[in-house]
Amino acid sequence: MLTVELDRFAGEFATANRLHPTDLRALIALLDAARSGTEATPTWLANELGLGSAAITTVVDRLEDAGHVRRARDTPDRRRVRLVVSDEAIRMGWSFWGPLITDVVDRMRSFPENELDTIRRFLSEMTTAVLARHNAESPPSPPSGPVAEPR
Repeated sequence: MLTVELDRFAGEFATANRLHPTDLRALIALLDAARSGTEATPTWLANELGLGSAAITTVVDRLEDAGHVRRARDTPDRRRVRLVVSDEAIRMGWSFWGPLITDVVDRMRSFPENELDTIRRFLSEMTTAVLARHNAESPPSPPSGPVAEPR
């Protein structure tokens, strides 16, 4: 249910800011990178989103045209391009996502560290399972019979 609600919330953000779903994913990745100090390049972004070079060029072009991102030449290697999120995109992201992030962090503080470790491990394992299935060569077979609710 959480993923459904987060997806709905993201859809509202995308609609409010006239963003294509892929552009939204790219902008979130770029905002996260800016926040964490990760250097974002088109190649990095393509890997994050699982897109090819032509597709990522289109995404970056749209984000640049909308004023959310700019391409900046790397100082040591002028052939290399970094993607820099605009201050306006950061403000836009925080105005929408900031209250949710604040609420989530506040609720996380109510958990003892050992429980948070378990939650992190669970989320990591679930992410690994989803990525493994997504990257598998053949699609999964539908389950036979009724699907049991997780405990």
